[in-house]
Amino acid sequence: MKAYLILEDGTVFEGERIGADRDTVCEVVFNTAMAGYLEVLTDPSYAGQGVTMTYPLMGNYGINEEDAESRQPWASAFIVQQVARRASNYRSREELDAYLTRYDIPGIAGLDTRALTRHLRTRGTMNGMLTSRTDWNIQACVKLARDYRVRGVVARVSRKEMEHFPGQGPRVALMDYGAKNSILKSLRRRGCDLYVFPQDAPAEEVLAVKPDGIMLSNGPGDPEECTGPIACVRKLYESGIPIFGICLGHQITALALGARTEKMEYGHRGVNHPVKELATGRVYITSQNHGYVVRGDSVPGEGRVSFVNVNDGTVEGVSYDGGRVFTVQFHPEASPGPVDTGFLFDRFIHVMGGKRDA
Repeated sequence: MKAYLILEDGTVFEGERIGADRDTVCEVVFNTAMAGYLEVLTDPSYAGQGVTMTYPLMGNYGINEEDAESRQPWASAFIVQQVARRASNYRSREELDAYLTRYDIPGIAGLDTRALTRHLRTRGTMNGMLTSRTDWNIQACVKLARDYRVRGVVARVSRKEMEHFPGQGPRVALMDYGAKNSILKSLRRRGCDLYVFPQDAPAEEVLAVKPDGIMLSNGPGDPEECTGPIACVRKLYESGIPIFGICLGHQITALALGARTEKMEYGHRGVNHPVKELATGRVYITSQNHGYVVRGDSVPGEGRVSFVNVNDGTVEGVSYDGGRVFTVQFHPEASPGPVDTGFLFDRFIHVMGGKRDA
């Protein structure tokens, strides 16, 4: 069955339908990772977006949901050059096409993903409509795409109730704005007594568990839309408790303290992004997934930029209050991607004071 991707500027890409047979409108982005498509699909930060994979073959090692980053895939659409019809991996439990169909995610294969990626890099990220109908009207599709906005996605992907994962180490309150499972695993691997709160939990409820530290997770959408979490983080900051923020958590902290964010032309999504730690001059290769960035010229007086992107100079990390609070734009938990910056979780443990007494 033929399928069409119609971008908001009127550009049309033709391919064949994979996954669910339904229309969808989404923000079209690209990811440069060569592997890790299951982790990408299940990363809540992709809610509301159609993901273009630049590597030409997807699905070759199938699906094993033990590797999923959340309870379900969140991407609105999956755009690939070629999908393997038969997986080859002893851990595979399902084919990629069947997985997309089961979770009602439409996709398109057989189009020129290199041309699409170059188009998005030149023109900037834009919305698009994916359809397999043959009677589509270009003007109507373009209007639907232009009118689309990624809204309300943090509330959609966050858990609805607090969960407790007991441990003998420091007590950590994790704010779930769309937290990847790998963040939880990274904390639990270090023995943390973990309380995971929904995105709308009030600061008083979080502080009531007497945490040694507070973790702010990744998540989707425009950070300026997160007015509730921003107000909550301001109160958490004033509590004097150590805080570690990743991705959206990094942006929310900056906004809570008076900085500004802005949308990037096409964002950073992939597993090969170099960042430089300014204190040491060392460069790390990182996994990233974001379309917004903290403006370096707006970082408040109590903060200092700690990491920058080597490619474009954008802010990749900020340290506040002498290092009690620190945040990064990249993903130290990776999955997929390199674990070069996993030491930041150890730094968080150190800032909290090490192990908690039993």
